[in-house]
This record gives sequence, C-alpha cells and structure tokens, in this order.
Amino acid sequence: MSPVDASPTAEFEVRIEPQGWVFHASGHVSLLKAAQAVGVWLPRSCQNGTCRTCLCVKVSGQVRHTIEWPSLSLDEKAQGCILPCVAVAESHVVLRVPGAELFFPDETLPG
Repeated sequence: MSPVDASPTAEFEVRIEPQGWVFHASGHVSLLKAAQAVGVWLPRSCQNGTCRTCLCVKVSGQVRHTIEWPSLSLDEKAQGCILPCVAVAESHVVLRVPGAELFFPDETLPG
C-alpha cells in the first residue's frame, strides 16, 4: 500500500531503533499513542507539537503531521526529524528514539 492509498484504518509496522522494538500503528492514531498502547514510552510532555520533547528522527517511511505547523525547523525536517505526538504513519516507519523505554521492562516486544 503506498502512502497515497493509505486510509486511516490501515495498519503499519513501526520499528523503534536502536532498541529494535516493533509494533503496529493505524493511520488515525499518533505514533506516540500507538507506542504507548503497546507499552513503549517515548519522551513526551505537551503532546500537542509545541514543546519538542518527543522530537525523534524518521529513518525511513512516510508520516503525516496532524497539525499545520509542527515546531520543526526546515533543517530538522530535511534531517528527517518528526514529532510523534502529532504524527501518524502513512507507511511502515523506522524511528530513531534512543530515549525510548518499556513501561513494563519485563515484557518483550518483537524485534
């Protein structure tokens, strides 16, 4: 499925690096909330795209920000930076989030 054909109900694989954790996200739930739903904690604060606490790098894939002006500079956008609190997957995605942790460290996510 190409990003152009992506519907809000489509499911996409999300991989968190360097940990290698994998989960699925739909096109209507923010990447932050999708991660939280499976026990992955991503750095966060405002959850509305202004504080930049959740800033991470999109290594591959397509995402769409759900707000018109996420607080990213042009240079950051060119480097692949996204704000997962206000971004949804439009394809399979790999994110570099060194500060990610598991809510339940005894749990194992596929990787």
